[in-house]
Amino acid sequence: MSDLALSGLAGWLWAAVTTFGVIFLAELGDKSQLVCMTLAARHRRWPVLIGAVAAFVVLNSLAVVFGVGLAQWIPERALAGVVAILFAVFGVLALRAEEADEDAPERSWSHNGIVMATFSMIFLAEMGDKTQLAVAGLAVTLPPVAVWTGATLALALTSALGVWVGCRLLQVMPLHRLHQLSGVVFLILAGIALTRVF
Repeated sequence: MSDLALSGLAGWLWAAVTTFGVIFLAELGDKSQLVCMTLAARHRRWPVLIGAVAAFVVLNSLAVVFGVGLAQWIPERALAGVVAILFAVFGVLALRAEEADEDAPERSWSHNGIVMATFSMIFLAEMGDKTQLAVAGLAVTLPPVAVWTGATLALALTSALGVWVGCRLLQVMPLHRLHQLSGVVFLILAGIALTRVF
């Protein structure tokens, strides 16, 4: 392999690793990770992870292809309003499930239903978010494919960590408490989204 090719590969790897580090640290404890955690505490883990990763694949692709201008196409207040409603609905549904008779059999969501719910929540919540803008900005100055790879791997890892924490919670906390916790988390996220509307 020529020195030029090695230099190009080293630059590509540096861009991917740098992007991975920046995005991973930015997303730790962010709302998308909380969404993964609360959904995985109540539903099967793999559909949650698949939905989250699929959302980030699309979001990162849009960020790299269209750059910062993408977030300007959709009014921030309208997007924040949709996110607030979505989170509020999930919060109320979780609290209502907690109030239901625990002896009654719990309705299980289909695999596709969980994937789509996770995808929509994360896609809408993260559209135009700081992470997507960071990916768009990095793609302007670094190799776009390296940025996309680093960002997608970082977001997949933070999603997996959120799913893992959610599954662990299910083992140490009664189901009705998990419903309460997930309901409260979603309502808090709805409130945060509302602050972007007004």
